[in-house]
Amino acid sequence: MKNISPEDMKLLVEIAYMYYDEGAKQSEIGKRYNISRSLVSRYLKKAKEYGIVEILIHDEFLHPHYELEQKIKKEFSLKDVICVESTNNRLAQKRRVANAAAKYLLKQLKNFDIVAVTGGTTVDEVANVIISPTSYPNVTFVSMTGGFGGETKHIQANIICEKLATKLGAKAEYLYAPVLVDSYEAKKVFLSQTYIRKVLNTAKNADILLTGIGGFPSYSTLANAHLDQILALTGDQYNNIVGDFCYNFIDEDGNLVDSKWHERVITLNIDEVKAIPNIIVVAEGEEKIKSIYAAIRAELIHVLITDKSTGTGLLEYSKIRKQGK
Repeated sequence: MKNISPEDMKLLVEIAYMYYDEGAKQSEIGKRYNISRSLVSRYLKKAKEYGIVEILIHDEFLHPHYELEQKIKKEFSLKDVICVESTNNRLAQKRRVANAAAKYLLKQLKNFDIVAVTGGTTVDEVANVIISPTSYPNVTFVSMTGGFGGETKHIQANIICEKLATKLGAKAEYLYAPVLVDSYEAKKVFLSQTYIRKVLNTAKNADILLTGIGGFPSYSTLANAHLDQILALTGDQYNNIVGDFCYNFIDEDGNLVDSKWHERVITLNIDEVKAIPNIIVVAEGEEKIKSIYAAIRAELIHVLITDKSTGTGLLEYSKIRKQGK
């Protein structure tokens, strides 16, 4: 927020209150303060820019997938569910889901919140589309996972964290470490470093986690960078993987897959992730259904933002799993 004197701030509040709460006309406000109507209009605009006035449109009554969202909430005891319209254009669908996630995140943000962020294409899209007239100078975005290299470096957590912090006028803490190191001993050395330990402790104390979710490794962004190592480190457990959650591989029941991968990956472990009070998962695509279901079983999702087809498929898959018991 730009610097503004207490007197000017008081004037903006008074003008905004007269116009929006008392219903006064701009001409009446101008006479009250001996200023022109055009200046009143500029002051009202500034009141929005400074976050004194926020316009909230209640579109939930027009939301076409309200019934589906409520079914998913009830089925899985989730805090909140948002479903957007599906489309055959996956890029457009990802953007729709990201837009919904960006709006939801802005509604959740409070002063001094810490928001942990992971890498991936979907969370990156949230950072690309998010926009707010309000700055959040006391909010901190923190990278929770190590970074990719090569062609996927643009979707690593640090880059996404920087985008979110810059666009929202917030603070940022970056995790300068690779997502995967050469050995367990190397991981211990990384985690013993004061700065890395500090950043991960900030992530552990996050109020919100904003993350995507990986599907079966062959569909995963993570696999694009590390498939050979995933195959080598998971061995005969590879086929038990239905997805990754913050780069932790889970099976169809949400259990952590027994793998040497977890001895070398730089991220919060499953128990540390579970301790975060508000986990917002942004995921679309039918190839993610099993991994979403598994993450819900593991109590790793509080808020799910997805598309209609994925949401419908999730309910159908839950029904199949229940019948199979």
